[in-house]
Amino acid sequence: MRNTLKNNGLIKLILIIIIAILVLSYFSIDIRGVVESPQSQTNFGYVGAWISAVWNTYLARPLGYLWNDIFINLLWSSFTDNLEKIKRGEPHDFNQNPPQVPMEAVSGGVVN
Repeated sequence: MRNTLKNNGLIKLILIIIIAILVLSYFSIDIRGVVESPQSQTNFGYVGAWISAVWNTYLARPLGYLWNDIFINLLWSSFTDNLEKIKRGEPHDFNQNPPQVPMEAVSGGVVN
């Protein structure tokens, strides 16, 4: 069911793009001429420089930290190690170290 929804979304996007191109063609708008015009090139350059400045000033360090130190070092290495264990037929970390809740926490600190 979920895969069908994804495919329908892709088909809708393709149809919208085709319809948009047909509408632009109907009004005799040359897409290549618009994109290659000096005004468009100036606008694209401005937006590109702005995006680059925002990336370099605000986003590069925190997203680099999240990607390299959190995702790659913590999550990805554990993920690939467990996949290798499963491939070899060994028990993976979730079987070896299941999460446990201390009974004191469950009973409110009162031990029977």
